[in-house]
Amino acid sequence: MIFAICYLGLYIQKLMEAPRQPDEQFQFKEGSAIDESVITKLQNLESTVNKYFYLGEVTNEEFQDGIYKGMIAALGDPYSEYYSAEELAVLMDQTEGIYYGIGAYIQLDTATGLPKISGTIEGAPSEEVDLRANDLIYEVDGTATYGMTLTEVVSLIKGPEDTNVVLTIIREGASDYLEVSVTRRQVETPTVEYTMLEDDMAYIQITEFDEVSIDQFADALATAKGSGMKGLILDLRGNPGGSLNAVVEMARMILPKGMIVYTEDKNGKRSEYACDGSRKLKVPLVVLIDMNSASASEIMAGAIKDYELGTLVGTTTFGKGIVQQIIPFRDGSAVKVTISAYYTPKGNNIHGIGVEPDVVCEFDGEAYYNSEDHPDNQLEKAKEVLREMMK
Repeated sequence: MIFAICYLGLYIQKLMEAPRQPDEQFQFKEGSAIDESVITKLQNLESTVNKYFYLGEVTNEEFQDGIYKGMIAALGDPYSEYYSAEELAVLMDQTEGIYYGIGAYIQLDTATGLPKISGTIEGAPSEEVDLRANDLIYEVDGTATYGMTLTEVVSLIKGPEDTNVVLTIIREGASDYLEVSVTRRQVETPTVEYTMLEDDMAYIQITEFDEVSIDQFADALATAKGSGMKGLILDLRGNPGGSLNAVVEMARMILPKGMIVYTEDKNGKRSEYACDGSRKLKVPLVVLIDMNSASASEIMAGAIKDYELGTLVGTTTFGKGIVQQIIPFRDGSAVKVTISAYYTPKGNNIHGIGVEPDVVCEFDGEAYYNSEDHPDNQLEKAKEVLREMMK
């Protein structure tokens, strides 16, 4: 996804590929949570609200959406979510690559239950007002975000071009809340950035794993090889994940022959994704990771670590080893639900654990944000490690 929320799920299956749920004639089913007593209680609740609720009218559609969202919320899974037809349309629009917003990536901070910024887009409004990775979003225009889904937070932050949105931020080390006003504008999200560094070291940053990232990554690798690359730094910091297909196709451009990742569902059904090894990377590799590298990023980092193809530098990744799929309904609504877990080539499920670096290097945020030249100590450490590997 192209705005703040960037595929917290491992992937979102294209709607045309997902199974559509048929409209069924209502009937009570044995063992179902929905029986006559539940219907009666819902009607009593509706009647009570209509009779006593003071703060305004509630439409039938709002009641219905609340029922559906409540059922999915009962799963206790922050990655499962119900979308109304309108919400689903907005979600699909956000995959086109251009939107009106602030140019920041957002994940759910599991420790606080608040959304947090995992990274900003270079030159975007979020960077211009000095929003930072790991800033917690406490309020959006005065509306508390605790308990909201990421989709709901995104819908609050996005808006018409040249309008302002005020974020109330909790920042580590700050003595009080920070209120930051950001002007929304059109933002085009890059997914792969490439440059050649000193000593013939190539640097490729992947900010998310979208379908467009496949060709961009291939082009970056080809350009690096053509420029005489003798070593590669792959930067996955702040990358919240994306498409399973994208990360698999990109992994096939560098991994040796063998398993990339496999998934297992609740019935033990296993799906495997392998590599033929024909394009195995032939130069030393260092991979930068941090606590905001999640999902598809962890597939890439986990496979590289299992095959000992490269050295991981940074801090332990987010730890999201489960897969979501969007399943649409005929009325235009849909549900995103966790359907399986994924495993690295050696059979490790990193959910709640993460992928550990080979070389631990904490990011020096104080030096980065308080200096005009923004020194990146993790990148410098990656260069140091890569130089040793290139000898």
